[in-house]
Amino acid sequence: MKSGITVADGSVETTFKPIGGREDRAGGVVWRWKDGDNYYVARANALENNVSLYYTERGSRRTLKYVDAPVASGRWHTLKVEFAGTRIVVALDGKRYIEMDDAHISGAGAVGVWTKADSVTAFKSFTYSASGR
Repeated sequence: MKSGITVADGSVETTFKPIGGREDRAGGVVWRWKDGDNYYVARANALENNVSLYYTERGSRRTLKYVDAPVASGRWHTLKVEFAGTRIVVALDGKRYIEMDDAHISGAGAVGVWTKADSVTAFKSFTYSASGR
């Protein structure tokens, strides 16, 4: 997490390379992170060739959407999420894959990069911006 940084509306972006993992080979971003039990995450997974959007509320992760997308192992990818109010847009390598509204997690929260399970993932950059509403 970016220490001391909170963003309610804005964007997060990372450049990542999925390198290894038998269970998962994923990289992603989190936003509106209140704590380890309440946040949004978007990720791209090279084993499944998809982009997905989740929210975690009271420690329970729920899937909002999965979309097939080419995520090559051993290559750099850019994952960007724009969020304002209930609107969420997820893009991989400059192409929008998910556009939807969701109101589960609102208000400001921390932002950062994400990975899980046995994923071996390199992160080259992480940027964020806040926008006024």
